[in-house]
Amino acid sequence: QVQLVDSGGGLVQPGGSLRLSCAASGFTVSMNVMSWYRQAPGKGRELVARIGPAGGSTNYGDSVKGRFAISRDNAKNTVYLQMNSLRPEDTAVYYCHAPSVGSWGQGTQVTVSS
Repeated sequence: QVQLVDSGGGLVQPGGSLRLSCAASGFTVSMNVMSWYRQAPGKGRELVARIGPAGGSTNYGDSVKGRFAISRDNAKNTVYLQMNSLRPEDTAVYYCHAPSVGSWGQGTQVTVSS
């Protein structure tokens, strides 16, 4: 059974950091494109970061370039999103997505506020 479980969200002050995790089961993350999306209140879902299979090429949304980093641990079958220099506008629910298997995580709330 294909499943993605998102975790790691929380409340952080502006300028702080968080690391999100996406634990996968039922398929192998290293063989698939893996993505993180986010959705802020009243807005559509936005691509944050993507990592390719094998060599792991990455790309990022313009608003997070230079601050966020996507990575994976093949042994743990887990994808991560390291978020640094967080801003209030990064507040959203963050979702892991595996497009090739059509699966989404349940989402994890990130709130950036003083």
